[in-house]
Parts: sequence; structure tokens; C-alpha cells
Amino acid sequence: MMQRGLLDEVRSVIRFRHLTAKKTVGYREWFRHLDGEISLEEAVDLIKGNTRKVARKQLTWFRKENRYKWFRPEQSAEIIGWIEEQQLYL
Repeated sequence: MMQRGLLDEVRSVIRFRHLTAKKTVGYREWFRHLDGEISLEEAVDLIKGNTRKVARKQLTWFRKENRYKWFRPEQSAEIIGWIEEQQLYL
């Protein structure tokens, strides 16, 4: 994220920090760093930890939903078969 310019992006949108979209993981921590509340290392660690928390919550939510079918990338034949099946219901 650092190598891809996240900090530069955050600096470019700092004037929009009050918007809901800018209160997400990554932005929130960088704003705290730019305000001098936390160090660069703390911001990076918080982003990593908070990203993992969000990912776990998303996976938990998706697992509870029955309408989604999970595949692994190597299951291309099964994916195509499932898509063809679904088209019968349209």
C-alpha cells in the first residue's frame, strides 16, 4: 500500500476527511498519522490489523448467506456449468 502511493492519495483528499467514505480503513489511520496522533509505523500496523478485522467480518457475513456459491479458481469447468445452470432460471 505504501509503495502504491496510499499516503499521497490520503494527502490529496484530506479536505474531504469529514465524508463517510473517508472514514474507512486506511484513511482513518492515515489522518491520525498526519494529525501527529500516531507514528508512521503505528498507522501501518493499525491499517493491517483493521483490514484483517474487516476481511474476517466480510467472510463471516458471506458464509451465512445461502445465495452465494463459492468456487476455487481452478474450478473453471464447475464455474461455467453453474453459470449455464443459472441462465435456465432467467
